[in-house]
Amino acid sequence: MDDEVVSGGGSSVFEAIRRRNEHGIDWWSSRDLARVLDYSSYVNFEGVITKAKQACFNSGRDVKDHFVDVNEMVGIGSGAKRSVKIVMLTRYACYLIIQNADPSKEIIARGQTYFAVQTRRQELGDEEAERERRLHIREELKTHNLRLMGTVKQAGIIVSKDYAIFQNHGYQGLYGGLTAQDIRRKKGLKKSEQILDHMGSTELAANLFRATQTEEKIKRDKITGKENANNTHYEVGRKVRSTIEEIGGTQPENLPTAESLKKIGAKRKKALTKKEQ
Repeated sequence: MDDEVVSGGGSSVFEAIRRRNEHGIDWWSSRDLARVLDYSSYVNFEGVITKAKQACFNSGRDVKDHFVDVNEMVGIGSGAKRSVKIVMLTRYACYLIIQNADPSKEIIARGQTYFAVQTRRQELGDEEAERERRLHIREELKTHNLRLMGTVKQAGIIVSKDYAIFQNHGYQGLYGGLTAQDIRRKKGLKKSEQILDHMGSTELAANLFRATQTEEKIKRDKITGKENANNTHYEVGRKVRSTIEEIGGTQPENLPTAESLKKIGAKRKKALTKKEQ
């Protein structure tokens, strides 16, 4: 394994054993962590790892995303090497291990503080990245919905009532028969709240794909007539849903309701105004 060992400048023993792979992702070796946590027997430490995996599963996260079993070549003297089993650990995995380790050890308390703080920092970074993705996809979806509106006018959908019916056909295909009103109710949204403003990036991306592919199909197949356009929107939505099912993804109606993008935009505008004062 050629991953780089990253030094934290001596600020923490846990930073000193942190590694980084070729994609810039930080990870820790279970054997390095066992040594730092003063476990003389790695067999005993494996029991802690098992408890941490269970805690990861109980939290609703995929264990394989945080604990990866691999073999690593280690030196045994005189230039010889042998293969040993290790577990590649994410920061979150390390945090869970610390929570399940021997609390009588002083180093455990230090580890709890370090990984709790670092895990929270990573979560905040991930949350900000998710907000950026949502804002970006939402703007793309606005653009494509306007283009779709222009395209279906050629198919005979002109008045707002007809367009609302057309949009509902797309939702029903993608959301397993649910209309916009049904989706709003299922996600606990008020009538005045926009569904798209409360979608996470995954759900927004599915709807963006639905919109772009419907537009392309109507243009390509020269579809005319309200009924034909509605059926096309439904079928494209259904195909997107079928693809999500095939790859084992979560269907959009079961994805969590996200914070309003309007509120996020307002907070950013307020923060920017305050900074400029």
